[in-house]
Amino acid sequence: MSALLEAHGLSKNFGGVQALDGLDLAVTANEILGLIGPNGSGKTTFFNVITGIYNADAGRVMFDGADVTNASARAIYQAGISRTFQRSRLSLPLSIFDNIMIGNHKRLNQGLWFNLVKRRGFRQEFEHSYADARALVEVFEPGLAGRMFEPVAGLPMIDRRRIEICRALISAPKLLLLDEPSAGMTHDETAELMNDILLVRKRNKNLTIIIVEHEMGVIERITDRCVVLNFGRKVAEGPYRSVAADAQVQEAYLGAA
Repeated sequence: MSALLEAHGLSKNFGGVQALDGLDLAVTANEILGLIGPNGSGKTTFFNVITGIYNADAGRVMFDGADVTNASARAIYQAGISRTFQRSRLSLPLSIFDNIMIGNHKRLNQGLWFNLVKRRGFRQEFEHSYADARALVEVFEPGLAGRMFEPVAGLPMIDRRRIEICRALISAPKLLLLDEPSAGMTHDETAELMNDILLVRKRNKNLTIIIVEHEMGVIERITDRCVVLNFGRKVAEGPYRSVAADAQVQEAYLGAA
């Protein structure tokens, strides 16, 4: 099966610190890939380079057959890549619905004439958007679906994470990047959220996921394959159990003496 995303010789330097060092990585369509490694190993930097937040210093990125190396964040989003962040990026005073719609501008008519004059069309677009957002929320937590216009400030961390993932999914991306989705949650909340992600993947066979996660139980449970980074380089690749048994991985990440 052909790769949806490929990185070839990808490098990124920050003032002498080599965050990515000639990284080669490929993600097959429809798989869940775990990206693991110690703090500072380059995982989030990889996400930031892929999504246009940082430009690569060297190397090439291919997505769905097109060269997207150093494309803008907007162009990456338009191509079909969405992401979440380790730290919450929700606007707390805004409602659940409004926060999700922040991720849907690719599919919204933003013209002034349409929004001010074509009121029937505007209402139809709103109704369709609301239905799509509500359907996504129902997959994660049916109880939230009746609270779409409540501010997210009153939600517990697990529900905020759910809304962030819904915001990333509302544009119907081909590739979803999840940056430590379990951060700030309890073990039980993490297990619930992973159930949600597996359900989303089951219902959407066209969705590919890369997940950065420190909770190894999560990686073992939901990923098809893992890539382990250390000092910006790939040190191991394969199913979780095989990479966890790798001596380099144990030394770099799993705490071997």
